[in-house]
Amino acid sequence: MRYDLVIFDNDGVLVDSEPISNRLLAAYLTEVGHPTTYEESLRDYMGSAMHRIHDLVAERTGRQLPAEFDDVFHARVFAAFERELTPIRGAADVLEKLAADGVPYCVASSGSHERIRVGHRTTGLDRWFDESRVFSSQDVGRGKPAPDLFLYAAERMGVAPERCAVVEDSPLGVQAAVAAGMDVYGYTAMTPAERLSGATQLFDDLGQLADLLI
Repeated sequence: MRYDLVIFDNDGVLVDSEPISNRLLAAYLTEVGHPTTYEESLRDYMGSAMHRIHDLVAERTGRQLPAEFDDVFHARVFAAFERELTPIRGAADVLEKLAADGVPYCVASSGSHERIRVGHRTTGLDRWFDESRVFSSQDVGRGKPAPDLFLYAAERMGVAPERCAVVEDSPLGVQAAVAAGMDVYGYTAMTPAERLSGATQLFDDLGQLADLLI
């Protein structure tokens, strides 16, 4: 293994949450007066921390989202996760291989710690992630495309940025990893390859990942 740490994005890479959360986000934005399609939500907000959604809406419309927006949105998302969420095919296999080979790994997500935990618990991936392996944009205050989260995760795991590989499925995440000085593997299952063009390498099946990292 040529890397000392593998950093996974969570939504869309480990858990198949992007279709659920973007469907609900588009519907809720529309409900509060900002008409948004599912496709627009994926294009504009996939990989974003909540503060970026607020910032973009305010920038485009001059209006603030309701004060309760985050709480209502998360309640809807968590309820849907309990009903619908599944792991990405191959996620458990690649985590098992990394663990068996003694390769350190962690997750660094724009989502909150609660969102990460709900997703992992629902899909059974929580067995692979104790608290020391879970990092959120909440920890740094500034989400992707800023490199802060990935740099923070690497520092906490005791690995230099250039010895890290990031696994991402969003343009924002790829930008953040590149800015952090890390190699990044772009997962194209939901995102067109051309939108992840800054990645070190692209792949479309998580089952390929372990071989790519060797």
